Amino acid sequence: MTIRKTKHSDIEKVMQIYAFAQNFMIQTGNPEQWWTVHPPEKLIKSDIERGLSYVCVNEQEIVAVFYFNIEIDPTYGKIDGSWLNDDEYGIVHRIASNRSVKGAGEHCMNWCFKQCRNLRIDTHADNVPMKKLLEKLGYTYCGIIWIENGDERLAYQKVE
Repeated sequence: MTIRKTKHSDIEKVMQIYAFAQNFMIQTGNPEQWWTVHPPEKLIKSDIERGLSYVCVNEQEIVAVFYFNIEIDPTYGKIDGSWLNDDEYGIVHRIASNRSVKGAGEHCMNWCFKQCRNLRIDTHADNVPMKKLLEKLGYTYCGIIWIENGDERLAYQKVE
């Protein structure tokens, strides 16, 4: 599997992966994280234009997509708990796979950690598959943050 920046020509496949992920979350007891309208195509196109959207490709097929950047995320400014450090960090958002290749999500997360050895990510309390993946990869639960609409998310961090 390889990681590359998402191209505008990938948008249809990327949105199919997000639709699959939305349905998977609903089926696995997590209907409220993305509903059926998140992430909107306009946001993904913006991510692509800014060079912050990436895809995981296996044998010429896009099998996963995610947002990665080294930036200050305003939603991480307030936490009920504490981050492992206050150093510069990378963030991962909107990670999704079509589950056609085992380990695609893990591959994406490991790639991100190679880019920045101080990563933060958040997920919905009901997103059991993501929580299991983060635990498997050695992420530490740091507390609760609130996203823009006021919903709570579980915050995790991994440092070298």
